[in-house]
Amino acid sequence: MSPQAATAEAELEKGITLERHVKEEERKFPQARGVFTTLISQISLAAKIINAEVNKAGLVDILGLTGHTNIQGEEVQKLDTYADEVLRRALDHHGSVAALASEEMDDPYIVSGDYLDDGEYVVVYDPLDGSSNIDVNVSIGSIFSILKRKTTNPEATMEDFLQPGTEQVCAGYVIYGSSTMLVYTAGNSVNGFTLDPSVGEFFLSHPNIKIPPRGKIYSINEGNSGKWDEPVARYIAHLKESDKATGRPYSARYIGSLVADFHRNLLKGGIFLYPGDKANPNGKLRLIYECNPMSFIVEQAGGAASNGRHRIMDIVPGELHQRVPFFVGCKEDVADAERFLSEGLGR
Repeated sequence: MSPQAATAEAELEKGITLERHVKEEERKFPQARGVFTTLISQISLAAKIINAEVNKAGLVDILGLTGHTNIQGEEVQKLDTYADEVLRRALDHHGSVAALASEEMDDPYIVSGDYLDDGEYVVVYDPLDGSSNIDVNVSIGSIFSILKRKTTNPEATMEDFLQPGTEQVCAGYVIYGSSTMLVYTAGNSVNGFTLDPSVGEFFLSHPNIKIPPRGKIYSINEGNSGKWDEPVARYIAHLKESDKATGRPYSARYIGSLVADFHRNLLKGGIFLYPGDKANPNGKLRLIYECNPMSFIVEQAGGAASNGRHRIMDIVPGELHQRVPFFVGCKEDVADAERFLSEGLGR
């Protein structure tokens, strides 16, 4: 049986493939001309390749550090570099992608004119979120965001990347765990697809994901509690208090991989926090590569995302690798966190 026939048979048995779902969604946007389908297809291909390496990481020379640091001063894992290269190569010949930027690149990668068609999009991504967990077999992930260019120059410029999250065309993530899932939104719903390794296809497994108005989980690195500002400390103490009327105390669940913590809270309800603190006043997560894509997803699922005072997606980036405090999850939980921070600031 040919690969195409196997996919068709699997689709009949298991349901809707990612490709079919994206094509059906694209029909709602005639101006897309098949570009969106191809972009998601290339990202899913990269995800399959990365997943294959993640699954055999202990058997090949892919674990450990490269000996280099990225622009943020963080040690680079070998699998970080591999995933970055896979995503770049999957997207740099697409024709509609004018430039790429990732957490591992100092500057944007400008696509050669030989590979440009209309070049109307730029793609940003975190190739392997949670890379500190690679060596200990904990869930990690890839995050991506697609933006339409603002400039009309032959080559993309920084202006094309420094757009608020409200301008995203599509955002998503892939989680490499006990199963591999791709979750994305194009602005009208959030859908999750699980990879069936027997046929090498993503199938719709979590249609129209909705996050509850309020959760029962909080996710924060409590090892940093000695550096927290007082309003953050009071909010976490509030979540630990017993109060049946508000469902407290909350359960603490923290993996240390944004994709993994976010994915659990998206499905079960909760709030993820990476606040600014005395050591890192602006937090540690990147606005463009991590916070904007996750904010787009959670808002489309009925949740909220904030820097503690303002909606994340309204922030206009000032630089490519800008960091922001990040509070994301159930709408009521994020509102509570904002209230504690506002009171702490005397507002």
